[in-house]
Amino acid sequence: MNGFIGEFFGTMVLILLGAGTGAGLNLNKTYAKGSNWTFVSIAWGLAVTMGVYVAGSLGSLGHLNPAVTVPYAIFGLFPWAQVGPYLAGQFLGAFVGAALVAFMFTPHFKASKTQSDGNTIGIFATRPAIQSPFYNLVSEVIATFGFIFILLNLGDFTQGLKPLMVGLLIAVIGMSLGTTTGFALNPARDWGPRLAYTVLPIPNKTSAEWSYAWVPMCGPLVGGVIATAIQVAIK
Repeated sequence: MNGFIGEFFGTMVLILLGAGTGAGLNLNKTYAKGSNWTFVSIAWGLAVTMGVYVAGSLGSLGHLNPAVTVPYAIFGLFPWAQVGPYLAGQFLGAFVGAALVAFMFTPHFKASKTQSDGNTIGIFATRPAIQSPFYNLVSEVIATFGFIFILLNLGDFTQGLKPLMVGLLIAVIGMSLGTTTGFALNPARDWGPRLAYTVLPIPNKTSAEWSYAWVPMCGPLVGGVIATAIQVAIK
């Protein structure tokens, strides 16, 4: 149960801060409107840091991400019995974090009536800079491979300053490999908020673009599996 609680609140904090960044960046009449990609990458990195701290303090291992949990279980680094609670906490926490952002920014959604105003699914979930399914998938596989491979070499990343190291890792991946797809790296981070945007009564919302959603689901899982397989093979 501690695993579920930690993953739920850790992922909720991650998305509350991360999607909050997306809302401030995109919606009309916010002070952060039009901020640059460095701002986005650093903010998401810090969002992950805070989420890991919260999750670790509440008794989970701070995965916050099926692309960590599932590959770790496949290769014997994490017990299968805990996979279900961890995944449930991750997806539910992501949904709730996005719902809080949607509610808080209601006046700004009302002031943003079109896609050109910034009212898009990109506030909550990822969108490719260039629509190219094969290369979009490759981008997510490679970016997540880099993330998970480095993460595996950090050891217990809930302890001491290691959550900050995870956040810096997210930031540098965002600035280097994340510019093609928006660096999902995490199926729960994408699908939970995407579902929230779909079902909640958000003013003036546009398409949730579910036709693209398979990329941020499959790419991170494949990248995570490859990274974990290599790490286990060379250790």
